[in-house]
Amino acid sequence: MSAPTTIGFVGLGQMGEPMAAFIARGETPLICYDRVPGRAPEGAIEAGELAEVIARADTIFLSLPDGKIVNAVAAEIAAMDDVAGKVIIDMSTIGPAAAKEAAATLTAAGMTFIDAPVSGGRQGALKASITIIWAGPQAEMARHRHIIDLFCANAFHVGDQPGQGQAVKLLNNFLSATAMAASSEAVLFGLAHGVDMKTILDVVKVSTGNNTAIEDKFPRRILTGSYDAGFFAELLNKDVRLYNQFVQEAGTSNLIGARVAEVWQQVEEALPPQSDFTRVFEVLEKRTLP
Repeated sequence: MSAPTTIGFVGLGQMGEPMAAFIARGETPLICYDRVPGRAPEGAIEAGELAEVIARADTIFLSLPDGKIVNAVAAEIAAMDDVAGKVIIDMSTIGPAAAKEAAATLTAAGMTFIDAPVSGGRQGALKASITIIWAGPQAEMARHRHIIDLFCANAFHVGDQPGQGQAVKLLNNFLSATAMAASSEAVLFGLAHGVDMKTILDVVKVSTGNNTAIEDKFPRRILTGSYDAGFFAELLNKDVRLYNQFVQEAGTSNLIGARVAEVWQQVEEALPPQSDFTRVFEVLEKRTLP
């Protein structure tokens, strides 16, 4: 299998823009489309419409907000001429059901669909340090590895079926959301006993309670007051809701998941749109009794 000759990229938002920028630095030509003009990175061609990307590229990456949009785009692509043989690599977080729907639509048109969400947030995307969670043929992963390595630090093949990548991404984001909320409450407990935040973090970082929130989010985003992890609270809440939805379908235990979902719903309702998810600390701080 030969390497793709032209790469397409659809969706240049919080995650898509930096990922596309790294791909544009590679040797394979890149053509991009976003509904907001002017977002294409230096070195890439900016398409005026989706059809132009699909016509010119043999592999197309998607980075879109939700499953509804992904499946609308998939249906639009499948209806175009001469799409058989093309590869769609969807890096959006949309849940297993939406991934399976998109796969069915595109496979029926003779295309290959890869369910490949990414993890690491915007800060990771800006440093090309994110992780791609690949569910699809390993041969396609190998064929695209030189492209993946331009914007990812880690690449994992988790299965061959669409939806498997989404399952791993959602469980990861659930764990991240749980760590952020639980750590916020734990730190507030320590503060209420007169221990300063840096001391709490220093102790927990080298103890059994350490997690990503304590290791990174608190010292870099909360202690500094920057609240700039680069991921919106409403997007994390969306992921937690999706996780809970598919846990119910799977029939696995969800005692903690249901409670975490309640917390993040309250956080989204308490914050203005596009607030950083680390501001969960402020929301929970306001619930602290005087």
